[in-house]
Amino acid sequence: MPRPPAPETEFRPFKRWAAWVVPSFVVVNVVLFLITMYVNDCPKYSLSCFARFLGRFSFQPLKENPLLGPSAAALEKMGALEVSKVVGRHQAWRLITSIWLHAGVVHIFANMLSLVFIGIRLEQEFGFVKIGLLYLISGFGANILSSLFLQSTISVGASGALFGLLGAMLSELLTNWTIYANKFGWVSQKHTRPGSCAASSKPKHKPYQYVLWTGAAVLLIGGMTGGLVMLFRGVSGNDFCSWCHYMSCFPTAKWSCKPQEVLCESTELGSQLNVTCLSNGRSHIYPSTDANSSRVRQLCSQLCS
Repeated sequence: MPRPPAPETEFRPFKRWAAWVVPSFVVVNVVLFLITMYVNDCPKYSLSCFARFLGRFSFQPLKENPLLGPSAAALEKMGALEVSKVVGRHQAWRLITSIWLHAGVVHIFANMLSLVFIGIRLEQEFGFVKIGLLYLISGFGANILSSLFLQSTISVGASGALFGLLGAMLSELLTNWTIYANKFGWVSQKHTRPGSCAASSKPKHKPYQYVLWTGAAVLLIGGMTGGLVMLFRGVSGNDFCSWCHYMSCFPTAKWSCKPQEVLCESTELGSQLNVTCLSNGRSHIYPSTDANSSRVRQLCSQLCS
């Protein structure tokens, strides 16, 4: 008597993983933003904070930071990417720490929303090791590139890491297009019943895919090595590409991508600090508590803007 056919099981070309690294990255980014706002403490240094009812967590004036966030001085203190400190003071760790910082609520909301929609799906398909490494490597490589073209301003954000994840998603789609077009085009031996013939099985990967992986690895290692050498030798990428800096900074009515030199005079009288911008003559009195050089530069930039 013939046996009834075994019930067919659903074939999945990828193992499904439980996503936990990407949600952890989101939590870390949000926590560090809150810590940055706590360190910023706008009411202590400015009289025109936005949403002052938030107290220590209130935002810098919109004219200074339209993204609803902290000052440049606070971001610098937390580990923002600043080329002069990376090269001149050997603070290469800023190439990593700046990935986890954000310039404002608008900035972090857009990035974390993208990370959730892109990253969780990729982690479920490829696991936490691959996606975690891809996130860090992409962010690190993006910061190297950014440092070569934006050498007079600070830089923060996970945008480079997110573009790496987006590129991986598109690459996975193109590389495994045959799987999506015909999910039963190849059958792994572990999905074949014992004793059955697997004559119709096909290799999981094609030769050109291995060639692409090898080429990508060579370009990645060579590009990062070359970028680091250029960075620490003081080479400016703007000497070779006059428009490439727009990839990291897009000018608007609120800010400019061109470096602006500002000069101020500051006088401390008791518990007050009088700062005067030499370019436009504007002057303002601030509390002098913890008025270090970084804060004075911040106030000077605010007055001269």
